[in-house]
Amino acid sequence: MKKVFLVLASSALLFVACNNSSETSTAPAPEETAEVVDPATLAPLEVTINADDNMKYDVTEITAKEGQKVKVILHHVGKLPIASMGHNFVLLTEGSDLAQFAIEAINAKDNDYIPASLVDEVIAHTKTIGGGETAEVEFTAPAKGTYEFLCSFPGHSAMMKGTFIVE
Repeated sequence: MKKVFLVLASSALLFVACNNSSETSTAPAPEETAEVVDPATLAPLEVTINADDNMKYDVTEITAKEGQKVKVILHHVGKLPIASMGHNFVLLTEGSDLAQFAIEAINAKDNDYIPASLVDEVIAHTKTIGGGETAEVEFTAPAKGTYEFLCSFPGHSAMMKGTFIVE
């Protein structure tokens, strides 16, 4: 019985010692291949965003592929007129300061709340609409990255904003 125990114990020690090697594998890691997608083969992305009299978008995140055609349809499902509860959709360039844009937009009523001094920070935007109205904009998704969108009607951007992710 002692011999059987010694043989089993020796075998177990040898097995553990062989399997706990501190050597690392030198096998090459599998290469990750990035899938290249031709934007021309992508189906256009159509997104409907409903905005209401409570200053809310029902969509706060949109994901698209780089180069994909995008159509955003903004529908104001509320009843209040444009003068008191206007809404728009504004997609800003990557790195734009959403808060600063909103401040500048206050004085841009005649330009759908798109400040002339920051027009180069706008990728796409709709016109400003009131209750029951619809507006749309079509554009090509920019380079991969994360972008912000907002309603630039005065005071709305604090609650009416979202993220546009390009993969």
